[in-house]
Amino acid sequence: MIWALRRLVLAPALVLLTALLWVSLPLWLIVAAALSPLVPGRWRALRLLWVVILYLTAESLLLLVLLGLWVASGFGWRIRSPYFAGIHYDLVQFVLVLFVRESRRVLALKIRTDGPSPAVHPDRPILVCCRHAGPGDSFLLMYALLHWYAREPRVVLKDTLAWDPAIDVLLNRIPASFISPDPGPGEEFESKIARLAAGLDSNDAFVIFPEGGNFSPGRRDRAIARLRKLGLEKMAERAEEMTHVLAPRPGGFLAALDAAPEADVVLVAHTGLDHLVTVADLWRELPMDKELVMRWWEVPRSEIPAGREERIDWLFERWARIDAWIDHNKPKDLPRH
Repeated sequence: MIWALRRLVLAPALVLLTALLWVSLPLWLIVAAALSPLVPGRWRALRLLWVVILYLTAESLLLLVLLGLWVASGFGWRIRSPYFAGIHYDLVQFVLVLFVRESRRVLALKIRTDGPSPAVHPDRPILVCCRHAGPGDSFLLMYALLHWYAREPRVVLKDTLAWDPAIDVLLNRIPASFISPDPGPGEEFESKIARLAAGLDSNDAFVIFPEGGNFSPGRRDRAIARLRKLGLEKMAERAEEMTHVLAPRPGGFLAALDAAPEADVVLVAHTGLDHLVTVADLWRELPMDKELVMRWWEVPRSEIPAGREERIDWLFERWARIDAWIDHNKPKDLPRH
């Protein structure tokens, strides 16, 4: 029933909403122009409106193309074949390049990358562990992996993201997995992650967000309380020292390590796209006229500890480094021309 609601109701509704938005665009432009002098930022309302229109248009066109691919594959008969998987990766890359480039232009953003990139060893698969702070970081990470580094991501996402119609359709056709950060009894989420991480090719990138959700002060407090409830006092104390990230949940990461013994590890952090989850967040905190920073840390497999406890300790230590890096790398304002 939920599947039918997402595919047969939400997807057509989004396409219809986008069409109505374009038809009434002159009215929205007048409203946004009138609001712009009343809010902080240079033409903030107009620029935000254009990004929203761009996103909805890209998503609607993507849904229509995905429908065409489903028909072309024999009404879904060959939709998960390697041939159609390659088409879907190319399609995602095209849409992300279009969306990210236009967003950067309209919002006047500069993206700087620091540290070794996944292009350093292109002949080896990688396990990518990323700080999680909202949908914006996911889009930017996928853009970087596909466009900059020619990787084919296999991604683990929170199950609530399946309510986005295009994400739902797309990630049910290429290797990906939706999981609950708080699985119920009998939900073998680590087994799902291990199956997804098994058999990585040399150009694959397995992507996981060890925090299990977007950072917020409330979630941070609950994560610390959860560690104490489990009797993990030492981990709770280490989590209290981190103020910009949640304590990582090591189960999925450890399962991926065991399933892909040949893969190196890449850790990723960013600043500037934090906490962009709700419409109110976009209105208040969408970065404009700023320099965003992505930081990559590459760790050869030989440097990953072998034991389970040692690996958990290693992951917490690396997450503490990410927390410290975020604290010292706030987004910078760019000079206005």
